Amino acid sequence: MTTSSAHSDLISRARGAFLGLAVGDALGAPVEFMTRGEIRDKYGVLKEMVGGGWLRLKPGQVTDDTEMSLCLARATVKEGAWSLQAAADHLAGWLKSKPIDVGDTCRRGIRNYMLRGLLETPPNEWDGGNGAAMRTLPVALCALGNDQLLERIILQQAHLTHNHPYSDAASIYLGRLLHLALTGRSLLQLRRQADELISAHPSFSFEPYKGLASGYVVDTMQTVFHCFFKSRSFEACIVETVNQGGDADTTGAIAGAIAGAYYGEEAIPSRWKKKLAKELVVEIYDLAEQLVCMSPLLKSVAGDDR
Repeated sequence: MTTSSAHSDLISRARGAFLGLAVGDALGAPVEFMTRGEIRDKYGVLKEMVGGGWLRLKPGQVTDDTEMSLCLARATVKEGAWSLQAAADHLAGWLKSKPIDVGDTCRRGIRNYMLRGLLETPPNEWDGGNGAAMRTLPVALCALGNDQLLERIILQQAHLTHNHPYSDAASIYLGRLLHLALTGRSLLQLRRQADELISAHPSFSFEPYKGLASGYVVDTMQTVFHCFFKSRSFEACIVETVNQGGDADTTGAIAGAIAGAYYGEEAIPSRWKKKLAKELVVEIYDLAEQLVCMSPLLKSVAGDDR
């Protein structure tokens, strides 16, 4: 693959990852907090963006998973580099806008920044939720090519709201999985990365799958791993994920980011993409490209070209 085609492939995968996150969020949100049995009774297998649910969403409407990721992406692009302060400011602006949905731990962390200027929430054994992991993608895109940078800024963004060993580990390894998928690595290589997380923290083991898809980050990652590694297409992965119910918008978003990076933007069903707001898709594509272009990997490629 030539340098220019590798560059194009990387941008396409970055777009696929960000679009995949939004698609997974929008598909899963209407069945958030439902059980697998309740979803089966109502929809059979949920494959379409139906809207509704406890938030009374429009078909294709995204929630906090996408919106918080957009906050980090916009802040980074505006600053031209990762800035914790800018990220916190954008999240604070988002919270002031009275979003349709926001988790309690995220709300508390952002409010602590707004009221007390805290950029790092204190460690808390009860903060093992998935709210930090779900917004990992923008950070992973701008840190592509540098694992030390990835780990440092993932923990910074995570600790704005969540400071817990499982949240930290899930976010870091999700970032590494995204880097492998974005650079076209094999499913086996991604599986080895997941196995490294499980080796370090056996609680994340997903075989046999326990069938839990709650907002607890361990349950979330078990569900994402189970659905991603057993499926062989973007659509199959996301359908399998959101039909587990539970925190379906977040499991769908995280699975969508990994699958979108791995399978590429062309693999995302057009019927799902068309349900998203057009201006959202345009912004996602623009932000994804700008983020990956500021990454160490593409900066080094640009330097080689000169």
